[in-house]
Amino acid sequence: MKSELLKRILSSIILIPISIFFIIKGSFLFNFFLLICFLITSYEWHMMSKNKSYYFPGLIFLVSSFFSAYKLIDWAGSYHYFLTILLICISTDIGGYIFGRIFKGPKLTKISPKKTYSGVIGGYLLSVIFLSIFYNSTYIFLKPVELTSDIFIFILLVSTVSQLGDIIISYFKRLLKIKDTGKIIPGHGGLLDRIDGMIFAFPFAYIILKINIFQYF
Repeated sequence: MKSELLKRILSSIILIPISIFFIIKGSFLFNFFLLICFLITSYEWHMMSKNKSYYFPGLIFLVSSFFSAYKLIDWAGSYHYFLTILLICISTDIGGYIFGRIFKGPKLTKISPKKTYSGVIGGYLLSVIFLSIFYNSTYIFLKPVELTSDIFIFILLVSTVSQLGDIIISYFKRLLKIKDTGKIIPGHGGLLDRIDGMIFAFPFAYIILKINIFQYF
């Protein structure tokens, strides 16, 4: 267990800075990074679900998901929105993992046996804390951004969708009787295992930001 946790930590330490570098650099570097992630994720989906009735719907969804992630930066004209969604998903995942391990408690669903109610709460708490720090960083914004009620609700909604995405991918893995979607990331499995919540969170966030439901920063 400790060995697995160490692998997860080391992988995150390496991958998160690399991802943030490509996102902040933007332009063709970001597009290249996004394309590589899409190809790897699509390959993993192909290998795990080929010849299944949901293969093509899943592939179409991946295309629309990555396209919405691309459009989020293209439409907003900056990386702030994209980075916001990314950090919500990462902190939700970390919070869920840590709180679930420490507090355990009742299971959330049989689809994903490791998911607990304490993990859900931990995901919410850590996403709010991380984003509060993010919004008040003068290295990212020209001036600190106040965590308004609209932004607070937005964080909780994206965190919820991210957690639901995790459960949905877990459902498909159970159907296919596999533990991971791949082996590319030590301690995490495949890239799809790592971004399962994100591929649902980005389309959702893009839609509600595009139609301007919330008064965002």
